[in-house]
Amino acid sequence: MANDDLNASESAVLIVLMAEAREVLNTELVERYGLDVRKPQRDKLTALHYVASRKSGRTYALQLDDKGWVRVQNDLDFRQRGAPAHGAALTALQTSLRDRVLARSGCAGFTELFALTDVRGPAPDPVPDAGPALRLRIITTYRALALEPGGWVSLRRLRPFFADLPRDVLDEALRRLSLEDGVNIVPESNQKTLTEADVEAALHLGGQENHLLAVGV
Repeated sequence: MANDDLNASESAVLIVLMAEAREVLNTELVERYGLDVRKPQRDKLTALHYVASRKSGRTYALQLDDKGWVRVQNDLDFRQRGAPAHGAALTALQTSLRDRVLARSGCAGFTELFALTDVRGPAPDPVPDAGPALRLRIITTYRALALEPGGWVSLRRLRPFFADLPRDVLDEALRRLSLEDGVNIVPESNQKTLTEADVEAALHLGGQENHLLAVGV
């Protein structure tokens, strides 16, 4: 992995945001975990594109960014002076999640695994309906799911990341996004491969049901 020089505290921030799999206010991180992501940490992690942050009232809303989802699947250093047992526990947990749970789940990565298992309510301060923030959220999620730049991602895999939004809000945002250059939303060419979940997740656009999204084509 790249020499990003993450310390134990910064590595822990990534793991917590991975487990939350949503946008979380820093005040909530302090309240629930005693984890205060202050400006130096926030600036470093956002500069690395591991964490996406935005001002929300008097605090910041934080979410694991696309490169952050990739980073948590590689070894992190949790060693901390005075707390070797805590570091060992986190290292064992990360290794087990990656090498055992993820391998058996059938999911392509931690992004999909945690989105599908997140049963909590919507994040605080939700993004505006079909606005620029939602557009960015869709693109960021797409990039985390795509196996390569411009690769196809099924709407069945995308939709669980937006369970906090009404379906019509996401559909409208996808329709607007489809009008942009380099964005394609198309039907699955081999209809026989579609599952019930694919059919349910389809977007009605252009007089037909569409199942796949590509950005940057």
